[in-house]
Amino acid sequence: MKLVRYGLPQEEKPGIVDSEGRIRDLSNAVQDITGKTISPTSLASLKDIDVAKLPLVTGQKQDQLRVAPCVGGIGKFVCIGLNYSDHAKEAGMQVPSEPVIFMKAISCICGANDDVVIPRGATKMDWEVELGIVIGAPAKYVSEADAMFYVAGYCVVNDVSERAFQLEHSGQWVKGKSADTFGPIGPWLVTADEIPDPQNLSIWLEVDGERRQNGNTRTMIFGVREIVSYVSRFMSLQPGDIIATGTPPGVGLGRKPPLFLKAGNRMRLGIDGLGEQNQLVVAESA
Repeated sequence: MKLVRYGLPQEEKPGIVDSEGRIRDLSNAVQDITGKTISPTSLASLKDIDVAKLPLVTGQKQDQLRVAPCVGGIGKFVCIGLNYSDHAKEAGMQVPSEPVIFMKAISCICGANDDVVIPRGATKMDWEVELGIVIGAPAKYVSEADAMFYVAGYCVVNDVSERAFQLEHSGQWVKGKSADTFGPIGPWLVTADEIPDPQNLSIWLEVDGERRQNGNTRTMIFGVREIVSYVSRFMSLQPGDIIATGTPPGVGLGRKPPLFLKAGNRMRLGIDGLGEQNQLVVAESA
């Protein structure tokens, strides 16, 4: 299933994408797409629904609908850094022996096609396309063998970063990762049964039509199973939590000379089977 949330901020409604790519309303089945509605039991019940009989979303053209963050009520936005060896190399950092964990503030989360806003004082904004894991069941001290049971599905993540905030100020990475709009997720939550091998997905990003990142999740240092198991050793994972799994090479920081985003740039990014995002970079209004 491809689950989606649509509508204006604070007015989002649940939907599902049909075989023709149209959004159908799920409001009679669930109130929203949240941790409560992506549990194994809840997803099993949703699979019994005849999608073709659900009402098409009306009121405006489908291609004009705002696609909201694909999960609502997210508790944690966990990220894995330097998880592609070639990305670690371009960043000038050592390949990690264990997953590098950091967080993004949940207030950074936005829809897949919402504008990305340059925060005040930003000079080095960067792009990072990533595979997002969506947790579907409470996970604590889980083994790698059992890890996939806790995965409800996957989504596209753009881990937008401000490199000066991240690397040139004292403290941790979180402050370069957490500005409002720095966490587009979606467009869909694609359930795990539709992605039989998350370690073989093409992943790419363009800026103004130029391909900047072009990779595959098979080159991740730590795969989905290992990441879920590892993170659950240090914090419990709750339904609806998101884990961004790292980015392939091609970020602006790694270019020679470095190249960063500016107002007017447009990012387009996607992952096999998980859809595409499309964001305009804009200056923060006074």
